[in-house]
Amino acid sequence: MNNLLRQDSALIVIDIQNDFCPGGSLAVERGDDVVAPINELIGRSANVILTQDWHPVDHLSFADKHPGKSVFETVTLPYGAQTLWPPHCIQGTRGAAFHGDLDYTRAQLIVRKGFRVEIDSYSAFFENDKTTSTGLGGYLRDRSIMNLVVVGLATDYCVAWSAMDAARLGFNTTVMISACRAIDPEGSLATQMSAMHATGVTLVE
Repeated sequence: MNNLLRQDSALIVIDIQNDFCPGGSLAVERGDDVVAPINELIGRSANVILTQDWHPVDHLSFADKHPGKSVFETVTLPYGAQTLWPPHCIQGTRGAAFHGDLDYTRAQLIVRKGFRVEIDSYSAFFENDKTTSTGLGGYLRDRSIMNLVVVGLATDYCVAWSAMDAARLGFNTTVMISACRAIDPEGSLATQMSAMHATGVTLVE
């Protein structure tokens, strides 16, 4: 695995927020189990970057904005297929806040994503249109950080999309599976694990 103490390496912590943990509106089963191992990784990382889902209340990925549609159904939006979710991580709410036990004060950068009402954003690097950049890639290159370890929630969505985009951009990318948890509707975890491997992402326990 990448040596996180090196200045050319960074830990990317994806969406450790209340709404993705037990009791949240889009809870990942045992999502809070990752907090302790992630804190341990944060403690031995030279560079730490967090992402934070940050949706407006009327975000188009919310199922209640599509009459007759249900959570986990798929609709077609101008940028392509979009899974519908319950309202979650709404800007300024407790659900959007980082989990209370996460050592988020060590972060050098927090990347907020999904704040545009008309488009969702799973990846830390691009919106779901796959072209609108968050700016993270340029930030990392400007700091000569090329080795990334990605952890967080959820393995089959925001973690996988972030890791694959990182690999496509030329970053040496590792996902530590033991510090992630998945939603896994309809077998999406196995599909995304295969996709990450095919994209050149290193998967380690």
